[in-house]
Amino acid sequence: MGLKFTTSYPEDSLSVFRHYKRLSEAAMQQVTDAELVAVLDPEMNSISQIVKHMAGNMRSRWTDFLSSDGEKPDRDRDGEFVEPPLSREELMTLWEAAWDCMFSALEPLSQEDMARTVFIRGEAHSVMQAINRQVGHCAYHCGQILFLAKHFQYANWKSPTVPRGKSPKFNQQIKAGETSQR
Repeated sequence: MGLKFTTSYPEDSLSVFRHYKRLSEAAMQQVTDAELVAVLDPEMNSISQIVKHMAGNMRSRWTDFLSSDGEKPDRDRDGEFVEPPLSREELMTLWEAAWDCMFSALEPLSQEDMARTVFIRGEAHSVMQAINRQVGHCAYHCGQILFLAKHFQYANWKSPTVPRGKSPKFNQQIKAGETSQR
């Protein structure tokens, strides 16, 4: 993630969200259609189920963000984990619509808006707390998407971040003969 120095919380949070979105998309592009719906065991979710859940969460949280509770009455959270979208195209349409909903709510916010009060499941949050809650939720599920994609594509995996053994510090230590035993 290219860091842009900022002291603006809204700007920084948008950058973090865009980073997680890109990582997840890079991972999903590497898996087959069958792998999008594959589960490792009966307690796991598929990539498609995770995306459907994230989409339901983002739509609920960010629709009318400043004026209505973030848990919309029509949300069926349990239903988000069953019957994932049937095609990659449907899945990616759902994915994009969810992110667009969130970005549309976040982009107009200013630093002053961070202290405003919003509600999620009837519980008061500052706007900043609601954003932090979403950052955590996205990081958790985007990590699951990357884990599953890497598991399925281990032999052909192309890391969307710094690949193992390719970090600048690691390479400098190797050249200088300074690696340590672990």
